[in-house]
Amino acid sequence: MGKRELEKHIEVQRSIIKKYRKSIWNNFVAAVQEYELIKENDKIAVCISGGKDSVLLACCMRQLQLHSNVPFSLVYLVMDPGYNSENRKLIEKNVETLRLDVNIFESDIFEVTDRVGGAPCYLCARMRRGFLYSKAKELGCNKIALGHHFNDVIETVLMSMMYSSEIKTMLPKLHSTNFEGMELIRPLYKVKEKDIISWAEYNGFKFLQCACKMTEKNSDLELMSKRKEIKALIEYIKTQNIEADDNIFRSLHNVNLATIPGWRDKDNGETHSFLEWY
Repeated sequence: MGKRELEKHIEVQRSIIKKYRKSIWNNFVAAVQEYELIKENDKIAVCISGGKDSVLLACCMRQLQLHSNVPFSLVYLVMDPGYNSENRKLIEKNVETLRLDVNIFESDIFEVTDRVGGAPCYLCARMRRGFLYSKAKELGCNKIALGHHFNDVIETVLMSMMYSSEIKTMLPKLHSTNFEGMELIRPLYKVKEKDIISWAEYNGFKFLQCACKMTEKNSDLELMSKRKEIKALIEYIKTQNIEADDNIFRSLHNVNLATIPGWRDKDNGETHSFLEWY
């Protein structure tokens, strides 16, 4: 192993706070501070799926731990839901290059979703989170950190409006409903996907895209993704208004409730109408 390869993890960390300081590091820190994602003595499981987002998250969290005035500890968690050997080796190679001391454990998620059929992405996501919460709690963690980013947030808004007839998105953090005392945090909440892609390419990494067995069997499955449709829609709108994505994001923090004709109570699910106070 040559000197350059030995120093690869250092170069990657430096790129975050130097070349990508404004686009990635500052937005990452801003989300952690604004949404109060990390508290003193937290033990956080950083969940690494093998994709660009989660690997960047792990690097940012490690960098923050080195420089933060708030003491907290990290566990790097990799769940293998049934990857083929090539994908498993790619994840192992990347975390080794980055000197991440990961906890790898297996699950049968791909096998289950393949057998059940129906909407595999939805089922897979729910099962993944359950396994991650369970393993993190077993390791003494009180939080799990996921790599959802700025684009995931705004795409979820439009998907919910167009396909679910409701206005909702991902919160920067939330309490687990099934694992008492556990929280989920999203430190990349303000980091844009284009900057994550740029960071990955700059550092010469190859990451997993979608390693799902369903996608391997049917290459059109990913192409038919509603999220891909929404991505394309946002890109088109940005050709007319370059700030459209930022405006969608900011609007989530600036909801004018006085103009909303109806809403649902988050605690009991009851629906309300503006006629109640009109």
